[in-house]
Amino acid sequence: MQKLATTDADFAKKFDRIVRTRRESDANVQSQVRDILHEVKARGDDALSAYSMRFDGYALSEDSDWVITKERCEEAFEDCTPELRAALELAAQRIRAYHEAQLPENRDFTDDAGVRQGAIWRAVDAAGLYVPGGRAAYPSSLLMNAIPARVAGVGRLVVVTPTPKGQSNPLVLAAAHLAGVDEVWRIGGAHGVAALAYGTDKIAPVDVITGPGNAYVAEAKRQLYGVVGIDMVAGPSEILVIADKDNDPDWIASDLLSQAEHDPSSQSILITDDAGFAALVEDCVNVQSAQLATSKVAQASWEEHGVIIVVDDLSEAANLANELAAEHVELAVAEPEPFLESIRHAGSVFLGRMTPEAVGDYVAGPNHVLPTGRRARFASGLSVLDFMKRTSFIELDDGALDAIGPAAAELAYAEGLPAHAHSVERRLKR
Repeated sequence: MQKLATTDADFAKKFDRIVRTRRESDANVQSQVRDILHEVKARGDDALSAYSMRFDGYALSEDSDWVITKERCEEAFEDCTPELRAALELAAQRIRAYHEAQLPENRDFTDDAGVRQGAIWRAVDAAGLYVPGGRAAYPSSLLMNAIPARVAGVGRLVVVTPTPKGQSNPLVLAAAHLAGVDEVWRIGGAHGVAALAYGTDKIAPVDVITGPGNAYVAEAKRQLYGVVGIDMVAGPSEILVIADKDNDPDWIASDLLSQAEHDPSSQSILITDDAGFAALVEDCVNVQSAQLATSKVAQASWEEHGVIIVVDDLSEAANLANELAAEHVELAVAEPEPFLESIRHAGSVFLGRMTPEAVGDYVAGPNHVLPTGRRARFASGLSVLDFMKRTSFIELDDGALDAIGPAAAELAYAEGLPAHAHSVERRLKR
């Protein structure tokens, strides 16, 4: 775990190294994924069957081995305890309400030149949702991906999820039932992503693929962008906590560990203006991490990628946060609003001492699928718009063409495209 202070002579160099370090797929992963995509495209279901046995130890022999039925998903939902069902339903209701407010409006207007113009928003026909099945089998992620797609109006929702040794996560199936997923396939990894993009004899292709996964899944989505749309290329989880000394160090330690326990490659960073408070948080992290069921993962993440930065004044934190452009930013301060106004680059921001990032993972409403690896500089979290596309339209009558047509022809000639100009001028000479 690294400790820095802005008063250190070499702070800028050390901080820049933290900002620039990549915790994502290497050239070897890229090469392996390229081979897998090629095999699935060429051999279809035969390749999927072979990879399923190789990576999951599961044979896709009969048709029934390939799919998890809607009946099984409903059964999993009914088998949940009443408390868990209520929690899933609350999460689904809040996620749906938030994303319904994102639905864009069509536009249709006529301007002063008499040109009618506008745009129509439509959902894609089919969306594929990747749901991890190994270390990270999260029903919350399924809800966060499937519900915005349904709100957008997607007609067909398809889930691919690995089932090691044939075992599926019942909570994921329960979430699939609650979200109204149409198909659940027992296929994961890069080959599952390839099946969604290319289609096979058994699995029809989709238009957009979303959802979290390991380095191989992320790399598959990156390589397949253009064949299909994707939400983003996501890397390991991140949290940046900006906290003053008036916080409970146990709370802040828990917040840091909430991301560290995801994966050994996750990163948790604390920025504070009090060295004594920083030391207390560090002690609390060490004590709490040893007590977690996920201690091995959390401690590996903290020891390898954890960072504590002590600043002279907390006002310095916003500029550091903008450089980091973290996935999650907690503002554990008395007055978070000024910080929110100054932080330009963040996947999602959590305001005040009583707003732990973990609430955003489940029931707050905004999507928890967020840009990582400094991509918050140019990307946003998953939304309804990831499952929609916009078609513009234009309509001119005689007067409108007379008003703007000559300028179009002039520009066409200037670009050396006479046929463009003629298509306008022939109408002007009607």
